[in-house]
Amino acid sequence: MPIVGIDCRFASQHAGLGTYTRSLVQALLLRDDPWSTVLFVRSLKEEWLKDLKRENVTPVEASFPHYSFSEQWRLPQLINRSGCDLFYAPHFNVPLRCPVPFVTTIHDLILHRFPGESSWLKKLAYRFTISSALRRSKSIITVSRFTADEIEKLYGSSVRERTEVIYPGVSSVFSVRSALEQDAVRSRYNLTKPFLLYVGGTKPHKNVPMLLQAFRAAAVDDVELVLVSGDCAGIELQDGVRVLADVSESDLACLYSAALGSVTATRAEGFYLPAIEAMVCGCPVLATNVGAIPEISGGLAILAKPTLHSLVAGLRLIVREDILRQDDQRSARIEYARSFSWDRTAEETAKVFRQELGL
Repeated sequence: MPIVGIDCRFASQHAGLGTYTRSLVQALLLRDDPWSTVLFVRSLKEEWLKDLKRENVTPVEASFPHYSFSEQWRLPQLINRSGCDLFYAPHFNVPLRCPVPFVTTIHDLILHRFPGESSWLKKLAYRFTISSALRRSKSIITVSRFTADEIEKLYGSSVRERTEVIYPGVSSVFSVRSALEQDAVRSRYNLTKPFLLYVGGTKPHKNVPMLLQAFRAAAVDDVELVLVSGDCAGIELQDGVRVLADVSESDLACLYSAALGSVTATRAEGFYLPAIEAMVCGCPVLATNVGAIPEISGGLAILAKPTLHSLVAGLRLIVREDILRQDDQRSARIEYARSFSWDRTAEETAKVFRQELGL
């Protein structure tokens, strides 16, 4: 039986690549595919591994960090020792001397446009690593057509020919929550006023200062803006803005269900999962018309330009337009968002693995 190795070193993280890796692997392992699986993890004691006890699944500790020199020589050794026939990296960071054919997922090319304050050496290393992964990968998975098209523009049609677009799913934890559950969570976080909800990070492309500026300029009476974010360092907060950290998925589903709307001012996205999470909880969405957002929002979000004037108009609309919260619009959002399932993501990913294993 063939062996597929999967880099799960991000899987214990609770957002972004962690959610993607953990959710996809859990869905893959519920299937009955004709291969054994080796999971390369940071620690064998990670909580999410406890429910994955199956005969054909072997966790292997790979405690070295991403983007390190030790990763470059130790991970290939582990891949070899584990007898893998195919390696899957749910991220572009594949060892330069990967000893077996591999498949990689490219989520976006945002660092090409928004490299932040990284040193020139880190920027060079990023460009070299992603270029190497794209050049050597047997198949490439992207999470949107937008990202696939960006890859083609920058790296050529030969790369696009090896690319499959496979949308991520949304966790089954996200669903419309009862008024009783919503009230309990509002009480837990002391949310006494109607509120708008932002879920995400504060990297430069997320444009959070612009969102705060637009919220202040919109002057929507007696409404708060709640930021669910793990890192708001360097962000100048203001009256009417709250920050919540370490929010569980269950609580987040209640917050989406209770919010007037989910909002963002982002300037670039390869997918944008919070829009789908919000919709499946019935929550109206105000997002920007950038990146993959128009593609994945299904015509069911209010789309604004990432400019002050456009965002102010959008914020006022999502607060004041009660039609957005009527049953027919709410049901349309929920039904659409439910089509993003991890089972489907796993099925389409397994199809790529089968192709590369010749099965």
